[in-house]
Amino acid sequence: MAKVEFSEVEGRSGEYYTLLGGLAFLAACGLGAAAYTDHAGHIITGMGNAIPWGIPHVFAIFLIVAASGALNVASIGTVFGKVMYKPLARLSGLLAFCLLAGGLSILVLDLGRPDRLVISMTHFNLKSIFVWNINFYMGFFAVVAAYLWVTMDWRLTGLSKPVGILAFMWRLALTSCTGWVFGFIVARQGWDAAVMAPMFIVLSFAYGLAIFLLVLMASSAWTRRPLGDAVVKKLKNLLGVFVAGGLYFVVVQHLTNMYATEHHGFTRFILLDGGAFTAMFWIGQVLIGAVVPMVLVWYPGTANSRQAIGLACVLVVIGGISQMFVTIVGGLAYPLVLFPGMEVSSSFFDGVINGYSPSIWEILLGIGGIAISMLMLTIAIKFLKFLPTSLADEVADPHHRKASAVDTEEVAEAAEAA
Repeated sequence: MAKVEFSEVEGRSGEYYTLLGGLAFLAACGLGAAAYTDHAGHIITGMGNAIPWGIPHVFAIFLIVAASGALNVASIGTVFGKVMYKPLARLSGLLAFCLLAGGLSILVLDLGRPDRLVISMTHFNLKSIFVWNINFYMGFFAVVAAYLWVTMDWRLTGLSKPVGILAFMWRLALTSCTGWVFGFIVARQGWDAAVMAPMFIVLSFAYGLAIFLLVLMASSAWTRRPLGDAVVKKLKNLLGVFVAGGLYFVVVQHLTNMYATEHHGFTRFILLDGGAFTAMFWIGQVLIGAVVPMVLVWYPGTANSRQAIGLACVLVVIGGISQMFVTIVGGLAYPLVLFPGMEVSSSFFDGVINGYSPSIWEILLGIGGIAISMLMLTIAIKFLKFLPTSLADEVADPHHRKASAVDTEEVAEAAEAA
């Protein structure tokens, strides 16, 4: 494998400034929506006492989960020693850092009183999974920053593997804690499951890799940097495996719920009787987010098409957002079972499916969080050497030159024989 060079993006073209301006505008819209919601109160949103987590939390959790998965590309190269993935480590770490920052910005801006975050950061209730998450989020920033430092400083390259192992273990713990936010809430029939932690880990692999592949292909095309088929083929095949793994855990979750009587009602609600939630599950999560992407990346007619691979990545992102919506909002919409086996009747909407209609302010805040992530990424690659100058097959593929040498020897032998 040839030595891979890294360089900054020149960032002086009109296209670059257009991209920068567009992302800045979307981020400003998100900040404006948060400021207006803070001024008018959450009454202007579709959230309430019955469904306190809405579209902002769907986008936030998706970005946080994807951040962990985006770092997986770096882990494959550093921890598991796969040579082809090592040139991608810098971009992988940067994307993970930016995605987490965007997701957390949504959560902080949705608090209504962001200053109260100081209480959570200075008073720790170790029985709360949310406290664990705060510590893991902050630690993730520190660990990824340290990983990028040792990766980019040639004097510290000897520390890249131990720091990479730490980052690998940290992100597994972070994603597990994100899954446990739902798995530990036993009062919700749709969340109370130990499978939430491993399922979120596998989902993070798919979400993060889909976004990473989109960023890699877009940045290579827009900056006219060679990107060989070997790298794209490896990543798209891996994406198909992760999507299949995520779908497997979804099947396991619902099969387990079918077996447990206490979960029968929620399972029927999501799979059959949930209206918009059922449609989003089967169409958005299963069909668009899993089945079609697997066909696109594995079917011989589309497997080698960059456009098809890019479409598969976009569909995985759409499916991931749909899955977070079904998991979060769908889990809250289903009524609490206050007294199992008993009929409850009161004036407080007991046993009623909770309705939710997201407002434009929530949607703008969610889109603003994504824009913040991409804005950070766009600025970072202009000033620091995160992008490889070339990922052509002869540079990135460790077997490319070997194959060429064998072909040359065969040609020489044939010529001598003739």
